[in-house]
Amino acid sequence: MSKRYDAADIEVLTGLEPVRRRPGMYTDTSRPNHLVHEVVDNSVDEALSGHCKKIEVTLHTDGSIEVSDDGRGMPVDKHPKEKIPGVELILTRLHAG
Repeated sequence: MSKRYDAADIEVLTGLEPVRRRPGMYTDTSRPNHLVHEVVDNSVDEALSGHCKKIEVTLHTDGSIEVSDDGRGMPVDKHPKEKIPGVELILTRLHAG
C-alpha cells in the first residue's frame, strides 16, 4: 500500500505558479491567439464604455503581437485592501482585474 497521506502532503501553489504549471486549465493551449482576443476585448470594452477612441493591433515580424489603446490604462495607485499598486495586482494575481 501507499504511504500515509495527510494535510502536509498537499502542495499549495501561489501567485501565477498554477498557470505556469498547467496553462491548459486557464487557456486553450492549442489556440494561443485566444490570448490576443482577450487583450483586444479589453480595449474594445474601454471604447464601448466611452473611455477609448483608438485601438491599434500590430503584428510584428517575429510573430509577437502588440495591442495599444488610448484608454484609461491600468491603475498605478495602491489597492486599499491588498496594499500594492493596481497594475501589480492585475498582472500577478489570478482573478484580479
